[in-house]
Amino acid sequence: MQKTWWLDAALAVLAATAPASAQEAGTATGEDAAADRPIDEIIVTGARQRSGAATKTDIPVIETPQPISIVPAELYQAQGALSVADTLRYVAGVQANPYGPDSRVDSSFIRGTNPLQFRDGMRDLFSYYASIRADPYTFSQVEVVRGPASVLFGTTSLGGLVNLVSKTPRFETGGEVSLRYGSFDRKEALADVTGTLAPGLAGRLVARVRESGTQTDHVPDDRTLLAPSVRWQPGPDTDITLLGLYQEDDGGSTSQFLPVVGTLLPNPNGRLPDSLFIGKPGWDRYDGRLRQGTGIVEHRFTDRVRMNLRARYVDSDLTYLTHYPDSYANPTNPYLDPARRLIGLYADGSKARMDIFSTDNNLRVDFNTGAAVEHVVLAGVDYSWNHVRKKGGFGYEIIDIYDPDYDALSDFGGGLPATDPTEDVAQKQLGFYVQDQIRLWDRASVVLGGRRDRVRTTNAGSPTEEAEATSLRAGLIVEVLTGVSPFVSYTESFEPIAGTASDGGAFDPKRGRQYEAGVKFHPDDATLLTLTGYHIKESNRPVDDPATPDPFDQTQAGSLTSKGFEVEASRLLPGNYEIIASYSYTKAEIEEEGTQLENVPKHNASLWGTKTLDLGSEARLRLGGGVRYAGASRSYGAAFPDGLRTPSYTLVDALAEVTWRNWQFTLNATNLLGKDYYSACLARGDCFMGAERTVFGTLSYRF
Repeated sequence: MQKTWWLDAALAVLAATAPASAQEAGTATGEDAAADRPIDEIIVTGARQRSGAATKTDIPVIETPQPISIVPAELYQAQGALSVADTLRYVAGVQANPYGPDSRVDSSFIRGTNPLQFRDGMRDLFSYYASIRADPYTFSQVEVVRGPASVLFGTTSLGGLVNLVSKTPRFETGGEVSLRYGSFDRKEALADVTGTLAPGLAGRLVARVRESGTQTDHVPDDRTLLAPSVRWQPGPDTDITLLGLYQEDDGGSTSQFLPVVGTLLPNPNGRLPDSLFIGKPGWDRYDGRLRQGTGIVEHRFTDRVRMNLRARYVDSDLTYLTHYPDSYANPTNPYLDPARRLIGLYADGSKARMDIFSTDNNLRVDFNTGAAVEHVVLAGVDYSWNHVRKKGGFGYEIIDIYDPDYDALSDFGGGLPATDPTEDVAQKQLGFYVQDQIRLWDRASVVLGGRRDRVRTTNAGSPTEEAEATSLRAGLIVEVLTGVSPFVSYTESFEPIAGTASDGGAFDPKRGRQYEAGVKFHPDDATLLTLTGYHIKESNRPVDDPATPDPFDQTQAGSLTSKGFEVEASRLLPGNYEIIASYSYTKAEIEEEGTQLENVPKHNASLWGTKTLDLGSEARLRLGGGVRYAGASRSYGAAFPDGLRTPSYTLVDALAEVTWRNWQFTLNATNLLGKDYYSACLARGDCFMGAERTVFGTLSYRF
């Protein structure tokens, strides 16, 4: 859908939302202030950072026996993040965008496994290619919990989870309006305005309108987003927040699944261009509409007893029409002619509908058992229901991939190819959990937890599947010296999987356990260094099924073992310097095969830093830059029994920002040096392009 009206609409939104004058009808809570800190008060690190994702009780990270990374919006915006996956590029233990810039999903690996995505503590996505990507502009911070968290969240990945924290209204009037232009003709208008609407009532509106191309020809990346919210405090002990979201994306797939022979491996006709599009312009698309509403109620009965109730409903529609070459029947030579130009081309179309209802309700009780023993007990119940319906089909044609004749490709009358049987999967999960955080002599913290889950999966045409599981957690962290806190933990995971395997049967739930030990150094509130080692064991992991030509087909493997260590350091230095550094080593293997997991590098490292200069006359200059390294990875298959190697790559990012009074101009560049690289090349026969150099400027007015 062309948004030729985008600028007029954006200006209308900005005019409607900008306040006439500042109001002083209340003050933000400490949590709100941290979540929405003005740009001149950036704190990217700190031993006292708090995260609700690790324990659901907002305990400082230095008292939590598990590595946690908190990425404030100010930080990931400075790093040039344009997607949720981009926000994870400088987090230890995380491989962000492992399949390149994917306009369909936010992909990442944590400790070699795919994390699940949560929003405000409730799972956000079920199934693949049934919804559109979340927008990072609607969040105040992104929290990464490394390691299992099933005791509190039920369905979580063994490697960890990503929790997105929504922006909520504040009782101080403020906000920003911005215009952006950049690479691939990116044009955007953004607004984020909050303030008091009436005594005890605050509102907020986050809006985005975008019209943009991408690094892949004929693939747009257009978005319209409105996220209104209200917050009501009828009394000092009650806080009620309602969050709404409407998002419409008109786009396509930047992943074209180009053949290995012609990208990583040579073809006599030369290297296929990174921007190559091999679909049908006007037919290929990834268009979606997302509507959701969230309610959060927090009530304090006494200073030691409080209740938290959360619920969300999600309604998502998606049309996904795409083409991809048949590189899978013969990965070493997929071409159909001696000249190596003609290749089979699949047309794959699906229309999906996803409905989700989630709720999480808990009661927190604080009490002491002695003068030096403090307890924070959390007991709760959560429930989720999701229903995913898809219909679609395949077509098959032949093209000259070095000179595609787009007009010759069928558009199937504007609809789907011949329709295959419809996928219809519904899943219900009910979980009960309890956790006790025990603080001893204000030096040691013990975390004990347990959970019982029951999951029921109904797949049309197949018997109903039921699964039950008990998950446990135990951890200890002790400040043995001032600023030195070693920790140990044991955690378990349980992850039911919606959808079906390539044989038509329902997936069995994944199960796993992890042992971990590490130490957190925090000599002051401006410094945090975490070193940790872990050992993960997982079963029933979905992997690509090489027995079928469809690259999206999956079967389940046996046991997976992932072990490694991570280092993450952040520090505010005198002279307005900020430094963040990380390194991770990941050895993740399917035990039956004894080889590293496909597309999982053993080594990842990153370094980010900024320096702020006072220019006088109320003007400041902030300069920053970062370096990201991803090690080589391998993919194994029948065509490449010794493995197909994707080379390592190093990327450079940069930031330049000028602030004068209420105005700010920011220039971001990712992959500044314009390195050409492949994010992944798989033994099944296809390659994924790395992100090209992207530069954009943003002009903002803040009040």
